[in-house]
Amino acid sequence: MAYSARNLSVLSYANGFTLWHYTTPDTHATATGGGYFNDAADLLRKGDLILANTSNGGSLVAKIYSVTASTGGAVTIAAYA
Repeated sequence: MAYSARNLSVLSYANGFTLWHYTTPDTHATATGGGYFNDAADLLRKGDLILANTSNGGSLVAKIYSVTASTGGAVTIAAYA
């Protein structure tokens, strides 16, 4: 599957930071793969956090991602540590 704009929503916004929620039947590996969130490049900024529900064999798994880069239409995320 691919990124779906209808599954991305703002939970909180303050001082240039946005906390997002995203749900997908895709796996963690797919969601963190190169280019997955590129269609949201106009929304996502470096430092934003995404609370995501991803799939693991049909079960939803909660993950937290950090937007590590968002420039020129390309978005990079990583698991938040």
